[in-house]
Amino acid sequence: MLTQTTSRVLEPSDLDAALAVLDREPVTNAFVTSRVQVAGLDPWRLGGEMWGWYEDGMLTSLCYAGANLVPICATPRAVRAFADRARRAGRRCSSIVGPADATALLWRLLEPHWGPAREVRARQPLMVADRTSDDIAPDPYVRRIRKDEMDTIMPACVAMFTEEVGVSPMAGDGGLLYQARVAELVAAGRSFARLDDRGRVVFKAEIGAATPKACQVQGVWVAPEYRGRGLAAPGMAAVLRYALADIAPVVSLYVNDFNTTARRTYRRVGFQEVGAFMSVLF
Repeated sequence: MLTQTTSRVLEPSDLDAALAVLDREPVTNAFVTSRVQVAGLDPWRLGGEMWGWYEDGMLTSLCYAGANLVPICATPRAVRAFADRARRAGRRCSSIVGPADATALLWRLLEPHWGPAREVRARQPLMVADRTSDDIAPDPYVRRIRKDEMDTIMPACVAMFTEEVGVSPMAGDGGLLYQARVAELVAAGRSFARLDDRGRVVFKAEIGAATPKACQVQGVWVAPEYRGRGLAAPGMAAVLRYALADIAPVVSLYVNDFNTTARRTYRRVGFQEVGAFMSVLF
């Protein structure tokens, strides 16, 4: 029996069907779900298109095509359709990121047309926690950053991004979009840091994506001169406590597999590996 399949750009009227797909994997899909819950499927508000893959008239897979290209609950057949659409549209994203298997296939199909990538991070363990650990006491000096402290937190955010991604977020538009995103997280009460006695950031992290079911930690950073002093684990324990109490019942993050120190820290705090992401950076 033949299965009727098709792919198309979703419209605002497809919102409920898209949310149903996203809800199948609430932790894995937290980043995209958080955007869709706020912006709907209007491309201008969402910051990109949402592509849908249908089998026998039912929406089964998605792909967010904005600053990132993100396959969502994507079967191999869906990935091939998304890759064909992306190839025809041309590369507009700065990265491809998502569950490792789907992202690897997507990149395999796009690499002859979009390659070479600046960097491929083939395995980034996805880690989750739904409770705090009794082994690590939260750092009492880690707190929410206030709206009037943008000048304090911004240099640390730029340093973290540059160190992690390999390019400065201040390039291109002078950092306007990046500053707006940091300001958005600060205003939402999802930016956390510890300051030293001179008011400099020594540890920081943000809750970058948040839904009623899950949230995602990003931007974890310790100032170079404070590394090796045991600040990361208590700092993360404090962020985890805030997140579980105020934001969502499950907290997630993903980390480079070669960053064994960070993975060990997250496990001490209570995170467990449940899957893997992959990132392709341009």
